[in-house]
Amino acid sequence: MHGTFARRTLITATALGLALAAAPATAHAQSTPATNAPVRVTLTVQGPDGILFKGKIRTRGHDVTTATGGTHTCDGTNGGANPSAVPTPTAALDDAAHRRHFTWDGAWYASFDDYSVDTIKNVSGGASAYWNISVNGTPTPVGGCQFKLNAGDTVAFTWTAF
Repeated sequence: MHGTFARRTLITATALGLALAAAPATAHAQSTPATNAPVRVTLTVQGPDGILFKGKIRTRGHDVTTATGGTHTCDGTNGGANPSAVPTPTAALDDAAHRRHFTWDGAWYASFDDYSVDTIKNVSGGASAYWNISVNGTPTPVGGCQFKLNAGDTVAFTWTAF
């Protein structure tokens, strides 16, 4: 009887050990969702005299080109903010501008590895204002090419006086 108990314990322990050893391999073998998969967000551009744009936009991180700043990556990897490409607020603005036929411009700052959004729909921040970026009502703690967006987020570019 003692031998049967010992065998069952050994078999149970071995099976449990194999299951635990296989679990990480099984979990790792499953497909990981793409981090830069397109997401749908609501984008609002609020100028000094009212709404300049409001709508849902499908976006993902990508290279962005502006007249002033040139072409640069805008996929969340900027400044080492995220380990892999993700959708970002500035990429969402860029996608909306291309799809809805309006312009925006911004200077590129290599030291920040990001754009400064300077003009949207011919409305400039100038010396007295700037374009504030917020997601879900909270100003982003990093630049618009560094902040990771999730599906359903509400993104706002708001003209803000100094």
